[in-house]
Amino acid sequence: MRLLSQYARKRKIEYFLKKIPKQAKILEIGCATGWVGDYLKENGKDHYVGIDIVPPADIVGDIRDWKELGLKEQSFDVIVAFEVVEHINCFKECFELLKPGGMLMLTSPVPHMDWVMKLLELLGLNQKRTGPHNHLVYFRDVQYFQHKNIKIVGFLSQWGIFTKEHS
Repeated sequence: MRLLSQYARKRKIEYFLKKIPKQAKILEIGCATGWVGDYLKENGKDHYVGIDIVPPADIVGDIRDWKELGLKEQSFDVIVAFEVVEHINCFKECFELLKPGGMLMLTSPVPHMDWVMKLLELLGLNQKRTGPHNHLVYFRDVQYFQHKNIKIVGFLSQWGIFTKEHS
């Protein structure tokens, strides 16, 4: 694992994953190698499902097709999407899948700093992209969610915890 990616993983555990309640129903979008799910299950959070467009995800498919994939509206307490939303705009789908009071936990490059992230990849310090960053967005501009806790990490990455308001 790349040096900066390993450091970021440890920070994500502290900032995001340790805050998830034990009984929460959790969906991870873009689960890739499964490290988030492994961590959560090892720490007693058993209501986890991972979705990705390639195996070995629990559900193989596109999150935008969530109804066809058998997911239910307002059925998750937490959705985790680390380094996903720069590849696919799925904020509406996340909003629809979250229960009222549910949290969306996400990370993505700061749009105007993405060139630095690409340089770090070329230097072998950061993980390689799995696809183009065609959907970079400033978290402050994301629709649907009224309550957003946004943090900029190292001038390069934006981390957010968005909460779906109670109806």
